[in-house]
Amino acid sequence: MLLGFSGLDGYLHNGPFLGVTVGRFANRIGGSSFSLDGKTCRLDNNDNGNTLHSGYRAFDKRLWKSEAYEKSDGVFVRFKLDSPDGDGGFPGNLKIAVTYGLTKSNELIARYEAKADAPTPINLTNHAYFNLAGEGTGLINTHELCLYSSSYVEIDDKLIPSGRLIPVRDSPFDFRNRKPFLRDREEGYDHCFTIDGDPGKLRPCAEVFESGSGRTMKVFTTQPGVQFYTGNMLPGISGKSGAVYAKHTGFCLETQHFPDSPNQPDFPPCIYGPGRNYREKSVFAFDVS
Repeated sequence: MLLGFSGLDGYLHNGPFLGVTVGRFANRIGGSSFSLDGKTCRLDNNDNGNTLHSGYRAFDKRLWKSEAYEKSDGVFVRFKLDSPDGDGGFPGNLKIAVTYGLTKSNELIARYEAKADAPTPINLTNHAYFNLAGEGTGLINTHELCLYSSSYVEIDDKLIPSGRLIPVRDSPFDFRNRKPFLRDREEGYDHCFTIDGDPGKLRPCAEVFESGSGRTMKVFTTQPGVQFYTGNMLPGISGKSGAVYAKHTGFCLETQHFPDSPNQPDFPPCIYGPGRNYREKSVFAFDVS
């Protein structure tokens, strides 16, 4: 159900970010800069005048240290990385640990932890692309989605937030009752939705159902938002065993802070450092209806 590549070479030339751990700051930062403590921090301009997924040599391009281990409820792998002060333009020395686990109850668990020695924005996620009918089987138009979200982040034509949260009611962005992915918006979605409830607490985020297989995926997260992306820009690349990943053949539910949060004072705070460590968790639970 996960889109990916059969060998290492595909991941070394991974334009769509299939399955990567994204950081320091997932999603977009407008103007490729932000101000913190009176200083302007300038980032890589890799997305039409903005920064996408932290620039040209972000965490998805690094070699992490890893350790695999087993527990009574499943198998896990823990990845560690050190990011120095000034890395990609971001301030502060950062130590990151990301743990992925697959449990006996068919849950994929992701835990994100980071410590910084100076104030810095942090926003970690995983960019997994799913197709519950099976990767490489075709379009995702047999999928239905429910989002526990009463509003979404308004964006401009470059996908940069205006700072406003828009109620989903009576709009194509209303997924509070399950409906087909592309029923109300044929071009698809690449939008951040707020998650109802208290950020920091593990709570329901989304439910996906695929009618052909009967497979379901429930998502829970501590994060304030989730980026729902319907693979609008998948370019027809070769994936596992020669499968072709074209437009709308995979989808992402990237749990995260809101995009451009360093420049949006009304968004949930994304600045961490001494006295405030970063800790988030997401769970993807699979079943057959």
